[in-house]
Amino acid sequence: MSAVESRLAELGLTLPEVVPPLASYQPAVRSGAYVYTAGQLPMVQGKLPLTGKVGAEVSAEQAKELAATCALNGLAAVKSVIGDLDKIVRIVKVVGFVASAPDFTGQPGVLNGASELLGEILGEKGVHARSAVGVAVLPLDAPVEVEFQVEVAG
Repeated sequence: MSAVESRLAELGLTLPEVVPPLASYQPAVRSGAYVYTAGQLPMVQGKLPLTGKVGAEVSAEQAKELAATCALNGLAAVKSVIGDLDKIVRIVKVVGFVASAPDFTGQPGVLNGASELLGEILGEKGVHARSAVGVAVLPLDAPVEVEFQVEVAG
């Protein structure tokens, strides 16, 4: 078991299976020293646990938890390309999209769910640049979607 997966176990987390693509794309691709993930929805065993807009049907706290699920799904996608999460040099950039009610402005707090989890799992390697964007709607009416760019060794 890799050090990263040992850390996941310490946190009581399990790396999920890679979420199958919903359309014509790959969950993650490698180009040189970088892996780019597709946007990861907060799928759990093939289903979205919640749908709707943050600030309306979904609370900011619920969305923050969903963003953490997106991050786990993203790590699974990265592992599918590099085989061993210990090859992660650094999470370089996280981009998160929050399906937002018209008056919701807490997108950064929602994305903290992903950012904080990556930091807990990877330590300094999980510290990254980030964008948090409010959008009208996401695929399958998901409340949040997260993608990232990862520098890897080997």
